[in-house]
Parts: sequence; structure tokens; C-alpha cells
Amino acid sequence: MYERELEATAAAMVAKGKGLLAIDESAPTCKKRFDSISVESTVENRRAYRELLITVPGAAQFISGMILFDETIRQSAADGTPFPAALKHQGILTGIKVDAGAKKLAGAPGEKVTEGLDGLRERLVEYRGMGASFAKWRAVITIGERIPSPYCLDANAHALARYAALCQEAGLVPVVEPEVLMDGKHTIERCFEATEATLRCVFNALYLQRVALEHMVLKASMVISGSECPKRAGVEEVAKQTLLCLKRAVPAAVPGIVFLSGGQGAEEATAHLNAMNLMGPHPWPLSFSYGRALQEPALKTWRGQSANVATAQKALYHREKMNSAACSGRYTVQMEQEKVAA
Repeated sequence: MYERELEATAAAMVAKGKGLLAIDESAPTCKKRFDSISVESTVENRRAYRELLITVPGAAQFISGMILFDETIRQSAADGTPFPAALKHQGILTGIKVDAGAKKLAGAPGEKVTEGLDGLRERLVEYRGMGASFAKWRAVITIGERIPSPYCLDANAHALARYAALCQEAGLVPVVEPEVLMDGKHTIERCFEATEATLRCVFNALYLQRVALEHMVLKASMVISGSECPKRAGVEEVAKQTLLCLKRAVPAAVPGIVFLSGGQGAEEATAHLNAMNLMGPHPWPLSFSYGRALQEPALKTWRGQSANVATAQKALYHREKMNSAACSGRYTVQMEQEKVAA
């Protein structure tokens, strides 16, 4: 029913030089971010900050879509324009986070499963009516002693596939996000094993649940050393191992892969994406769907002050521009100096 629309939306999401900006933090996560700049996480402060992110002049050159939270998709700019309408006016697609968060997986200590399938069909219809073109569901996979377990992988893959099928039924492109966390002391080799197992399980579930791979986007984590690993792999090794893993496990039918930053620093995430695109060509466009790695400089500049909005937007514009360049392997460290001159 929606095949042509889904195909066009997926293609637009991973258009050359463009990626996604994730601004879908839940209220507790947003509070942590605001606490770091000593700003109270009120409804109005969250709305004002999201307006800052949504209304960056010229962002559509680099950003194809933004992923919103339920609270945000229902909010409006100061002039009364609903956020989805503000995005549409700029030529940016509206996305929506639809999962209810990762909860403890029964019988599996240290592992989680994402919930939120109950009532999802009806919510997707509502979100589409509000202007959403795509949705996102995040699974969380932890690396540790004897984990991830097959049980955990199966449970999360099943939920991701059910969500994706419901999205396509409703005319929304599903962003499928099985995040392998970088928390821990594991090596890049261990991350490779866990990521490959995760992706194989997810795509098997997508196939079994009749999800059209050509009408979805994969949001993948990079194959990277654990954040506490004594000897962390460099940029080139991360790029090489990530590409090898993806080529082993991700079908070429997928129209594009966007990476999550997953705790990486802003410039680190950009450098990794750039290195991968320098190693092309690839079966799919490789782009970004960063949250903190795009937002952090803007957040620290804003600090809850309306007088800082313009400067904060320039900081976000700069990061968006840097990651756009990384989508075609054109990013250089020297380009970071542009922000000094701005």
C-alpha cells in the first residue's frame, strides 16, 4: 500500500551528504544532560532547547530527518508552529521514537529487552497523522561474561522485527537500532563477535516477520573497543572491523546504514564515519544518526540562556557540516578550525 512512499522516504533519509539528528532523549536522559549545564529540566526548558535544535538555519543541507520524543512531537515553536510543521518547512523529515525503553530481561541477569509493542499499531497511526515519516526502536545489547546470550538476542530481535512490520503497515520507515553498548573492558574483537551475532539474529527475525528490507534503515553501532578497555583500537581499525562486520551480516537490499555515536566524543564519531567512507565503495550509503555527538557542543554553549541560542546553533551547524563531509570521506581535522573562525 505504501511501497513507493516508503521507498522515497528511506532514500531521502540517507541522501548523499545527509544524516539524522537524534533529539529523542527521554525525560530522565534529558534531565541528566541538563544537570550537566545546571539547567532545570522543565517542560518549557526542554521545549526551548528542542526548538534551538530544530530551527538551525541551513541545517537541511546536512540533516535529512530528526528523531523526536513523544513530548517533542506534540510541542510547538515559540511562534506557535508545531515542530513537525517547522521541520517540514525546512525540508527535514520528522521521525519519532516509539519504544518504551529497555527493561530487565526475566531470567537473564545483566541483560535487557525493549518494551513498547502494546498499542503500537494505534500509536503509529497517530504519529503519522501528526506528520511523522519514520520511526525508531532501540534495543540494548550488553557485552559481559557469557553475554549477550542467545535468549537476549532473540527477544530483542523479535521485538525489533514486530515493530518494523507494524511501521511499514502504517506507512512509516522503521529505523532498526540494535545497539551493542561500548560500556565495559572488552576488546574490539569481542565487540565484533557480539555485533555480528546481533545483526545476524536481527535480520533473520526481520525476514521471518516479512519486513521489506528495502523499506527500512539500519541504525548500527560501530565495532569498537569497550570504553574501559586498556588498549583501545584506533580510528582505522574501528573502520575496518565495522565494515567487515556489516558486510558479513547486513543484506545489500537495505537502502542505508546510519551509525549511532554510543558514547563516543563528537570529533571521534566524525573521524570514524569518515574513515569508513574513505574505504568505499560499500553496498549501502553510510551516514550518521547521532544524538550527543552532534548536540553536546550546542548544549554546553546554550546553558539555558536565550541570549546564547544563535551561538549554540552555530556550534550545532558546524558539527552537522563536519559529519556531512564525513559521509563522503571529505572530513579533515583541519576543518574543525572553522568553528574557531565562526
